[in-house]
Amino acid sequence: MSRILVINPGSKSTKIAMYEDHTQLWQQDIEHDAEEINRYATIYSQLEMRADAVEGALRQHNEKLEDLACIMSRGGLLPPLPSGAYEVNEKMLDVLEHRPINHHASNLGAAIAYRLAVPLGIKAYIYDPVTVDEMIEIARITGIKQIRRHGQGHNLNMRAAALKYCKDNGLDYYSLNLIAVQLGGGITLTLHSKGRIIDMVSDDEGPFSSERCGLIPGYKLVKYAYLEDRNYTSMMKLMQRQAGLISLLGEGDVRKVEERVKNGDEDARLAYEAMALGVAKGIANLSVVVDGNVDQIILTGGIAHSEYFTGMIEQRVKFIAPVYIIPGENEMQALADGACRVLCGEETAKEYEEPADRPF
Repeated sequence: MSRILVINPGSKSTKIAMYEDHTQLWQQDIEHDAEEINRYATIYSQLEMRADAVEGALRQHNEKLEDLACIMSRGGLLPPLPSGAYEVNEKMLDVLEHRPINHHASNLGAAIAYRLAVPLGIKAYIYDPVTVDEMIEIARITGIKQIRRHGQGHNLNMRAAALKYCKDNGLDYYSLNLIAVQLGGGITLTLHSKGRIIDMVSDDEGPFSSERCGLIPGYKLVKYAYLEDRNYTSMMKLMQRQAGLISLLGEGDVRKVEERVKNGDEDARLAYEAMALGVAKGIANLSVVVDGNVDQIILTGGIAHSEYFTGMIEQRVKFIAPVYIIPGENEMQALADGACRVLCGEETAKEYEEPADRPF
């Protein structure tokens, strides 16, 4: 039996959980109020505060840290890298502090884990960060030479769902073609072929979601930004936080949108069906990469709890492959399961090296 500490920093909280192998013993969400967060000039300068909070929570649970087999953290916004487990090292921490793809609280996870693990003489790991990128070359090419596609999405939850589907059904992940879809505040899709994520649809090139714009006609987007005199920061805020259902309906909570649909709101019905259609189009988009030879479509994420929404998607894509639903955000379990694969020798953790090529 192996005891595993899992750490998952978010913008306003740090989630931690203790596992005995695959079984969660307890979980705590350590909240950080806005006033506390705003005292720090940068996200990375929150490191000591968050690490102290994690240590304090562990003391409250009377945990003996010397009993830990390893510490597993959510991965940050590292430059593109293959899927799987990575041992946290000084090179990784240097990149996350000084040269991440973007600044996000998840960049602190590896550093918190490393700070706790080193005095204990155990390993700290990360698993399947959002920047997992295993795309085949043909999928990277766009019509502008200087702009190439790179993988970036909800890889941890989607790959965990694909692995869970295979385990639950006695199938070999490394011999199948699977399309996994994350349905949440952002919607992303991945194509898993023989154990590799060879293509994906990111949240800026596919379906819109509750708050993100998805694919927008390029000419019109450029014209809109020009006519409205928008700068980069304001456009990114619009596209990532003020678009989708929020822009169309003034409401981003899909449960409330569904209620409006049931009460006869025609605008809500049309927008909600359009979002589901966008997901179906993304699935069809990925299916052609493997000549339509898709073994299973897997829907996961918070919105996958909605039978109404998943039903609309299934109706449109069931001709491609059967649909399997694993609802919920299962990041903590996915991290613990990844740690178990490393500890039992099913998977070998990779040594992190900063790549020479970084995305545009």
